[in-house]
Amino acid sequence: MTEGRHRQAVRAAFDRAAPTYDQAAAVQREICALLAGLAADHLPQGPLHRVLDAGCGTGFGLAHLRRLCPEAACLAVDFAPAMLARLPEHPQPVCADLEALPLTAGAVDAVWSSLALQWCVPHRALAELARVLRPGGRAWIATLGPRTLWELRAAFAQVDRAEHVIPFHALQEWTMAATAAGLGIAASQQQDAFASAPGLRPLLRDIKAIGAHQVGPGRRRQPMGKSAWLRLEQAYEAHRGADGQLPATYDVILLALAKPENPP
Repeated sequence: MTEGRHRQAVRAAFDRAAPTYDQAAAVQREICALLAGLAADHLPQGPLHRVLDAGCGTGFGLAHLRRLCPEAACLAVDFAPAMLARLPEHPQPVCADLEALPLTAGAVDAVWSSLALQWCVPHRALAELARVLRPGGRAWIATLGPRTLWELRAAFAQVDRAEHVIPFHALQEWTMAATAAGLGIAASQQQDAFASAPGLRPLLRDIKAIGAHQVGPGRRRQPMGKSAWLRLEQAYEAHRGADGQLPATYDVILLALAKPENPP
């Protein structure tokens, strides 16, 4: 799959997921709260007039952003039109690619991005965020690292050789991309968050409901047969916890980035 077709597939997956996203996105809400805590410790100096939610989805993060920056106008951007259509009473949402934002240089005082940039090329996305930030601005980012859904990847490896889970970028790749974009690393953290369900079908149903299913760069796969599904279930059983639930790990990367007051 070419990069262009891959991004189209990601957009289509999130458009389809819009009606079910909020109901299934418990771990995403948890990660939003983690990002809000980091952002509160790394606010920019001076008044905040305009802040950007980059990859706003259905708008859950906007409440955090408004509490962090109560005087600022919030700009909501996402590239899935169906997600934007579910925003609660937002005046002017913008449908755009985070790697090509329709904003002038230095247009915003701060950028919030929770679980959107993992679908982007790090150096492109961070260069664009750096461009739209004013000197002295801050970017607060939550994205996913390479251990995300490792249980699912390991179970599928016992069934076939197809790539069922996309490879996520490591923390070092994000920090290198930030530095290359001229952004300082004010803070970086990495920790696990967990989704869980009593069985594999409901666990995969929740992953599908938030749009994060089968958007890897490989070829389109045929539906899984009964025997393959049974092998997958048996392989995933090895991860069942003491609480009786099947877990899905989200390898969460949190970054607070700073644009210098006097960039070179």
